[in-house]
Amino acid sequence: MRWTYTAAPAETVASLARELGTSPVVAQLLWRNGLAEPTSAAQFLKPSLSTLADPFLLTNIRAAVARLIQAMERKESVAVLGDYDVDGVSSTALLVGVLRRLGLEPSYVVPRRMEEGYGLTMASIERALTANPKPDLFIALDCGTNSHAEVAHLRTLGIDVIVVDHHRSKDEPVIDALLINPHVNETPADGTWRNLCTVGLVFKLMHALLKELRVQEYPGVLEIKLRDYLDLVAMGTIADLVPLNGENRIFARHGLQVLAQTERPGLRALMAVAGIKPEQGLTPTDISFRLGPRINASGRLADASLSVDLLLSEERDFCESTARELDGLNRERQEIERQITEQAEQLVDGRYADDCGFVLFDEQWHPGVVGIVAGRISRKYNRPAIVLGNEGDLAKGSGRGVTGLNLVELLGACREHLETWGGHPMAVGVSLLKTRVEAFRTQFTKVIREQRDLGACEATIELAGWIDGVQINEALMDELELLHPFGQGNSEPTFGVRGLRLRNRPEVFKEQHFRFHAEDSMGRRLSGVAWKQADRLPPAGEALELAVQLNWNHYNGRKMLQLELLDWRLAEESSE
Repeated sequence: MRWTYTAAPAETVASLARELGTSPVVAQLLWRNGLAEPTSAAQFLKPSLSTLADPFLLTNIRAAVARLIQAMERKESVAVLGDYDVDGVSSTALLVGVLRRLGLEPSYVVPRRMEEGYGLTMASIERALTANPKPDLFIALDCGTNSHAEVAHLRTLGIDVIVVDHHRSKDEPVIDALLINPHVNETPADGTWRNLCTVGLVFKLMHALLKELRVQEYPGVLEIKLRDYLDLVAMGTIADLVPLNGENRIFARHGLQVLAQTERPGLRALMAVAGIKPEQGLTPTDISFRLGPRINASGRLADASLSVDLLLSEERDFCESTARELDGLNRERQEIERQITEQAEQLVDGRYADDCGFVLFDEQWHPGVVGIVAGRISRKYNRPAIVLGNEGDLAKGSGRGVTGLNLVELLGACREHLETWGGHPMAVGVSLLKTRVEAFRTQFTKVIREQRDLGACEATIELAGWIDGVQINEALMDELELLHPFGQGNSEPTFGVRGLRLRNRPEVFKEQHFRFHAEDSMGRRLSGVAWKQADRLPPAGEALELAVQLNWNHYNGRKMLQLELLDWRLAEESSE
């Protein structure tokens, strides 16, 4: 594995550290995030809800607010359709939850992946209208930007349509709906909210609605505190892999705090079955690997409206039983995913090892879990991966990207082979006729090769900085806390650490992982863990350089600093 490091300008780092009152380590990390200017860096360290931009600056929000107020005044019927992933589910729960408190009783449906496909389809509309035969207003969430025929169909029925979506438009976007989508309706100085996912946009819409209702002194509006809904916003924002900067950072930072204290019976039940202890604080990992997969499991294998029901319910018994059901579905999903991942890796190693990107398909693969497999493949081989499952005449699935390549643009260059596609730079959905898979694979790998040769696919660790073992302490951890939450666009720093030796031979556990204890130059003990590296143990007693991430390990009521080892090398091997 190759280690890379670009030194930050020493004078700039020193100046920034003085201005902010931070250590040089934190100042260097800010510089790497493009935050060398003290004012913007200070705002990043202390993201405040008070700095959220005026929601009315978003195109079509004012018109959408007026339409919602009309629905409230006339007590109209409202139907909501949200996508089946975490962003769509949390968007639906947020919108429906606020509108209920304002006196509306919107119906809601979530597309059934296997029967109705993705997004705003005729089949999902038909089911929505079966549940609510005569809505005056139809609201599509996390889908609909490109649904021309479907929106036109609703309009011929005399139904007004609002679309709140963050997916990029493949062609001209819908025109018969009030479309709230910053990627379509770009405005000057919209950088702080351009990369909001749908739940963030729904929050902005609700913020604008409540602001207008407060001006009108609408009864009960002052009792609604939007901050209480930030738990939903954080879940969708983190799970959807959008950059955690700008307003997304504010939502994620404050939302995780709200989530740790949430009173929603459904979320508390879900955290319980996921083994999350909210009193220890929550991190993006808790959403990405514990809550998110369980919420997604119903949409992948069953009906995602079950997850919306859970988030909205106040019935404790229902929430506990539903959380257990989602946990069971997630275990089933994990087993299916494990099998497909093994088969996908065999395909890569056996046939496509020299490709700069992968298109993998098998008739037996379940299209509901291939997105997770695509993520595993792209991370393992450091290449974009499209993984497709069987859906009738179609091969349908998801793709996951790598830094430096935009998946939406890659698919745009292959559009002649595709039936449907869309998403954002790091995650996409795609479907195509099975007869076109080979042609798509050829074109996809060709387009990537034009931008990135195979040599760039070598696994690389980009170090955020070099530190000495004696610098790793609780004071450093407290400073790093200011940079949380880490995620897309604000990656968790990996440090190169010098001045450490292992005290004893590492302890292997579960045949794949190992624990270790190191000493710094002062003889102080540091504990660490390495995942899936038991086949390459570092030697005891030798001078080492470690590539690590720093975190807290909670065990038996204790909180201990822990090194998470990504790679190691003997000190004399270093060319640094």
